[in-house]
Amino acid sequence: MDEQRGRGIGINSYALVAYLSGPLAEFLDTIRERLAPGCVARAHITVLPPRPIASTAESAWKEILPQLQDLSPFEVELDDVQVFRESQVIYIAVKTGRTELEDLHRALNHGQVAFGEPFPYHPHITLAQELISETVPASLEQARLLWKEFSRPRSFVLDRLTFVQNTLDNQWMDLAATDLTGQIISR
Repeated sequence: MDEQRGRGIGINSYALVAYLSGPLAEFLDTIRERLAPGCVARAHITVLPPRPIASTAESAWKEILPQLQDLSPFEVELDDVQVFRESQVIYIAVKTGRTELEDLHRALNHGQVAFGEPFPYHPHITLAQELISETVPASLEQARLLWKEFSRPRSFVLDRLTFVQNTLDNQWMDLAATDLTGQIISR
């Protein structure tokens, strides 16, 4: 496939994410790039994992948005580097804020964005996925060593959610966002 052909062409795969920012995000992006060279995904926590929807993106967002209007920002603290054994995804676990994320996922996973997910929802930050099985143990060890080097705070306030769409070339496009205080920010 011509490299330019899939760029920016949306597919029926949507998610709701919370991007991290600042030094913590920069460090996590660096780890991800080392483990998966060429990966351009920004550090984030997924609230609604990728899913098809049976409506338009605008209609789905309009259904989600009112449920976020009264939601207050909350603190998320990150824990250790782990691996999902079934999928071989290397990730950083969520220590504080996990219950809030699980509750939010449960509250939003209905209506136009309802989806029977292949794995139970587990809040985390992905560091590497789709690795060759044989490389997972070494990549896991490398991720753990790199994460130990981070001496700054391992927590952040989750105060904004972004509705995203995947593309043919597996690049996520931001469609709309909202602050948890209710202020709408659209692209």
